Amino acid sequence: MAATKQLMDYAVDEAVDLFVLLKSADVRVAKNGKQYIALVFEDRSGEISGKYWDASEEDVKNYVSGQVVHLQGKRENYQTHPQIKIFHLRLAKPGEPTDPEMFIEQAPMDRAAMEDYINQTIFEITQPTWNRLVRKLLGEYQDQFFTFPAAKSNHHAFKGGLAFHTISILKLAHSVVKQYPDLNAPLLFAGAILHDLGKTIELSGPQSTTYTLAGNLIGHIVLIDGELVRACDPLKLDPQAEDVLLLRHMILSHHGLLEYGSPVRPALREADVLHQLDELDASIMMLDTVVDHTEPGEFSERVFAMDGRRFYRPTTDVPEEKKD
Repeated sequence: MAATKQLMDYAVDEAVDLFVLLKSADVRVAKNGKQYIALVFEDRSGEISGKYWDASEEDVKNYVSGQVVHLQGKRENYQTHPQIKIFHLRLAKPGEPTDPEMFIEQAPMDRAAMEDYINQTIFEITQPTWNRLVRKLLGEYQDQFFTFPAAKSNHHAFKGGLAFHTISILKLAHSVVKQYPDLNAPLLFAGAILHDLGKTIELSGPQSTTYTLAGNLIGHIVLIDGELVRACDPLKLDPQAEDVLLLRHMILSHHGLLEYGSPVRPALREADVLHQLDELDASIMMLDTVVDHTEPGEFSERVFAMDGRRFYRPTTDVPEEKKD
């Protein structure tokens, strides 16, 4: 029988026995010429990779992304990265857990609450052009916005992660504009809501997330800029008008550097703030994930997206703040 523990609950060298979802399954060829499958196992606690050696054609046919499997093996570390040494793998049978939805990590905020926060913030976008464009584009991509992840991996790579990441930035933005009241709050809020909306076109969805053809060839930044320009026509807005250009610049510059995918670098105060808040939220989410999966007194696995650094988890908890 499968264990009641989840994937990330297992310690190094502990035997693993549970049902998991195959998030991805890539067929590769080993140095000896035999094919194997590079697997990523997933449940609501996180994801771990594993290699299925000497895979037959039947194995390649069976073990594809989106399938629920029963996994038996052992958790190991390889170059500081967790992995599963597979002892036995099979597809889930009728009567066993087979619904992929049971294994997909969810945003820590339900959809109704996320929708309410976004809708309340839209009322704060008092500039008419930005308000209309936000409403138009969110209306077209509403279901995807509230269900898609914010990335295939790294940060907010779970169902609802795109909206949750956006809301996290908006909460930070609300605090920043209180501290710096000269900032254009409606522009910052509008840019925050739209900055990653192109991921609804770049990514395939919350289950077994991959990059679409448009995502690979164009990328989410340029994709949503194109959608914003397109949305101007039915709204009878000029995409070259200054107010539209300001919002487009917020989106196009939010990665900060050309080598990170932004066609331009931030040239507005609000655009630079959005870039900094985006970086902050993504970094904290990555750190939370890796540190939470690290034993106290140990260093984490290397975080590729953060220059390959490892992070230490202290043996003592952060003391609670004293109550007033």
